[in-house]
Amino acid sequence: MKFGPVPVAEAEGTILAHSARLTGRIIKKGHILSTDDLSLFADDGISEITVARLEQDDVTENDAAAAITTALAGQNVSVGKAFTGRCNLIAEAHGLITFDRDRLDQINLVDETVTIATMPANDIASPSQLIATIKIIPFAIPKSVLDAALKVIGNEPLVEIAPFMPKKIGLIMTRLPGMKESILDKTMQTAATRVREFSSEISTEIRCDHTEHDVIDAINAMAEKSCDIILIFGASAVVDRADVLPAALVAAGGRVDHFGMPVDPGNLLFIGGVDGTPVVGMPGCARSPKLNGFDWVLWRLLANVPIMPRDIMLMGSGGLLKEISERGQLRQDSSEPKTAAREPKIAGLLLAAGSSRRMGKANKLLTDVDGRAMVNRVAEQITASKAEGLLVVTGHEKDQVEAALKDHATAFVHNSDYADGLSTSLKSGLRALPDAMEGDWDGVIVCLGDMPLVLADHIDQLIRAFDPVEGRSICVPVHGRKRGNPVVWSKQFIAEILAVTGDIGARHLLEEHADQVIEVPIDQDGVLFDVDTPDRLAELKKRT
Repeated sequence: MKFGPVPVAEAEGTILAHSARLTGRIIKKGHILSTDDLSLFADDGISEITVARLEQDDVTENDAAAAITTALAGQNVSVGKAFTGRCNLIAEAHGLITFDRDRLDQINLVDETVTIATMPANDIASPSQLIATIKIIPFAIPKSVLDAALKVIGNEPLVEIAPFMPKKIGLIMTRLPGMKESILDKTMQTAATRVREFSSEISTEIRCDHTEHDVIDAINAMAEKSCDIILIFGASAVVDRADVLPAALVAAGGRVDHFGMPVDPGNLLFIGGVDGTPVVGMPGCARSPKLNGFDWVLWRLLANVPIMPRDIMLMGSGGLLKEISERGQLRQDSSEPKTAAREPKIAGLLLAAGSSRRMGKANKLLTDVDGRAMVNRVAEQITASKAEGLLVVTGHEKDQVEAALKDHATAFVHNSDYADGLSTSLKSGLRALPDAMEGDWDGVIVCLGDMPLVLADHIDQLIRAFDPVEGRSICVPVHGRKRGNPVVWSKQFIAEILAVTGDIGARHLLEEHADQVIEVPIDQDGVLFDVDTPDRLAELKKRT
């Protein structure tokens, strides 16, 4: 790949290295320059631009990222669509992310142009969660570099999700003289809550005195219950392999594989087994629901991931889980919910409130187009896309519009001020989104009810482009040299949109936040085609 400044007249087919703000338009870095693009530079008096020109042996950033990501993906992992040299691995199951750290390091050491970042190994992943991202640094890499990376990956996928499997768990708890039964009740409740999160259950509970003899009897009794895992919680902490609990396990015909772990809280844990059933001696900190070393062991057992003494002995890196004042200011307040990396969640918003004044008496949104209402066609494409849910804003002929969309909408909100302009419907929808959409969301795609040629694939392309961290907070479709609809807006702009008045929508904000706008090329004109006159409706019926 050749990189550097060239005359504008010689730049056709090259890749623009840096985003350029031109009169009436911003061309983002990474854009392949066309003759029309070069005319815009020339019109602005720009004679030289910095570009990248691919050579015969080069592989484009997206092709290279897609090839590496596909090779990495194992069981219960899906591959995202490559965009600007980045391609993601997405979890398809609730489980642990597993991979060979040495192989990962070897891939990242192949060349500076190829990078792979993952969640920590053996961390919990949820369905649809982002678990790894592959980024090609320049606009293209030599084929030799791609081949070298693929050779290190080999024929075995690197990144997999080991799903949590439902387990029947036996819990043995010991008591000392004078110990309140309520302490054991609370321990049982905490343990049950802990495993229930992973679709398992405490199927058998045994309480006994804290003596070796009684614990032996409890282990033998538990062996008859066909438990998948046996947990033992002692009234007194285990301080040696010869202490009551591990000694009882051995005397009952079992074994102790390892005692202690470099994780705090959680040091005084032991693991072993009896008759093929894993046994865990729980540390005292497991009475608390807070994360501790026991959780790291439990997760692996619930996901059928083998855990050996060496695995536990290597948990020291990152094993300081206890919050202590010497750490200084924490990056995230302890009262705030902890967040995990994931694919962006973009809410679907459909504006269907207009009165169709330019169409005469008929409500254009309810006009029959190829056997169904026009607005129904729009809603079908939104619900078929990667948008999360669909909130519909109604106004004119509210009941009829709701009836047409009842099978597609997640929720409806009525805009009684629809006659005052588009902005009133937009604001009605944005104010209702927090209540209409479950969980957290990162942005919203605003769709118009009179644009029935917008396809689910167009919406998905816009959602894939969304990445506020990389300056792509507003995603606008472009066909030819014209911008269209729908538009994806990051949540951060909602307050500004709510301040808009009249019938202008939020288009002026695109100029005010030009550095956050990404134009997404769409190869069909559906993103420009709106039905606002009888002639346009007639054209639509011909095209469908």
